[in-house]
Amino acid sequence: MMTELMDKLKGEIITQLNLEDLKKEDISDDSPLFGDGLGLDSIDALELIVLLEKNYGIKIANPADGKKIFQTIRTMAEYIEANKK
Repeated sequence: MMTELMDKLKGEIITQLNLEDLKKEDISDDSPLFGDGLGLDSIDALELIVLLEKNYGIKIANPADGKKIFQTIRTMAEYIEANKK
């Protein structure tokens, strides 16, 4: 179940952030999404917040929480699992 969710998230992130040059296989479940990993920035973080709200009905009220949630694909999937309605 978690693997399916992580795979789905990768596709959604590629679409949402217009990362056409990336394939799902290029994104590791545990590599950082920001900084040295995928190299996302603060604008991308806002897009990820929108993605969670739109696709999963999850609102992130405190942007500081985003830092923890958006560390890796795995941390995003764990957060979705714990908070989906």
